[in-house]
Amino acid sequence: MDHPFSLAVVVDDDPDIALAARLALRDLFGRVETLSSPGALLPLLKEESPDAILLDLNFERGATDGREGLTFLNKVMGIDPDAAVVIITAHGAVSVAVEAIKAGASDFVAKPWSNERLAATVRSAAALRRSRIDARTERGRLSELTPTTDTPLLGRSAAMERVRTLIDRAAPTDANVLILGENGTGKEIVAREIHRLSRRSEHPLVAVDLGATAETLFESELFGHVKGAFTGADTDRIGRLKAADRSTLFLDEIGNLPLHLQPKLLTALEQREVVPVGANKPIPIDVRVVAATNVSSDKLADEKRFRQDLLFRLNTIEIELPALRERREDIPILLDHYLTLYARKYDRPRRELPPAVLEALLRHDWPGNVRALRHAAERAVIMADGGDYRLDDFPLPQRSEAASMSVVGESLNLDQLEKQMIERALRMHHFNVSLAASELGLSRGALYRRMEKHGL
Repeated sequence: MDHPFSLAVVVDDDPDIALAARLALRDLFGRVETLSSPGALLPLLKEESPDAILLDLNFERGATDGREGLTFLNKVMGIDPDAAVVIITAHGAVSVAVEAIKAGASDFVAKPWSNERLAATVRSAAALRRSRIDARTERGRLSELTPTTDTPLLGRSAAMERVRTLIDRAAPTDANVLILGENGTGKEIVAREIHRLSRRSEHPLVAVDLGATAETLFESELFGHVKGAFTGADTDRIGRLKAADRSTLFLDEIGNLPLHLQPKLLTALEQREVVPVGANKPIPIDVRVVAATNVSSDKLADEKRFRQDLLFRLNTIEIELPALRERREDIPILLDHYLTLYARKYDRPRRELPPAVLEALLRHDWPGNVRALRHAAERAVIMADGGDYRLDDFPLPQRSEAASMSVVGESLNLDQLEKQMIERALRMHHFNVSLAASELGLSRGALYRRMEKHGL
């Protein structure tokens, strides 16, 4: 028989109570150990990690104040802060049980108990312990798999000063933040800065790109799933919302979340709990949400595209990032930073940027914004071979009406036209999907889906 949990320990000097607890829990745990003295519990904890511990509060003859049990509870929590301890108490001693919960116990049961109540209480405590451990493990995994950006928020323009002011005001609070802006304007950088300056910064930020998350995997990705919930669910998996417990969840491309999935996210945020796929019991969460989208505020206000109750939940504070063409005075600062950064990275000489080249770069509209400028600077550092940078070192697409019409004029088949435009955008931006998506007015996820459709 498969058991949900491995080990439970019952600590009670009454052998009848210990036996009753062991019988009540035998279907939940592979092993149920019984101890008659709390003194035997501490050595056991140095060898094993029980999924749950049932601990009586009184062991000395005639004792009713629970002092002995509370002393050992504190020692247990000192050894294992994640320990799931359920207190055994008599009727009329609820105040002592409450004190135990404040000291770290998960719950309490009163004698005499019903076996169903005991099993449910201990199961919940063991599940909570597992979710805490899984959340910490998942956060560690995510921090390793998701590289943090060391890109600073650069610029001295008035527009960027306004952005910094909003970040400084919003970050120390727990208010949800919605970041608006075109692709490449630095929405993720702002999200990470908000998290860095927040009271949750000791925990890693957890990021989810909703534009690249398949609809069929949305619930599993955000809420998690239990073993056997669907084909391929070989183990329990914690969702990103639980992984971000006591931290910040960054929901990128929130504007691309399909309308029929939005109520599920809204419910989780409103009730501050998630139900993993295949489970029937909610798990509490404490999450601050920072969301971002390249969808305009006007389009977000369309109820046919985005639920307004979800929008109100997300945009307690709204930060709109300016396009690079709207703060051209910051371009020299950005170029100097990235040219220096990549020259150091690739061990290339520090070259000068002639005024004529800088003037041409200032006139460019930078449809991919700061991200496009960064890629252009990286290419220039790699390709330059003279004493100074030349305009040809920077991959600025030369767009013209004639060039655009030459593609359109080849065919009037919509599928063929779409494929041709996607190919053109990808070549124009050296197959950088983010820049190509921005050029086409699509999200990265939408472009990936069209590329798959056309075999690209």
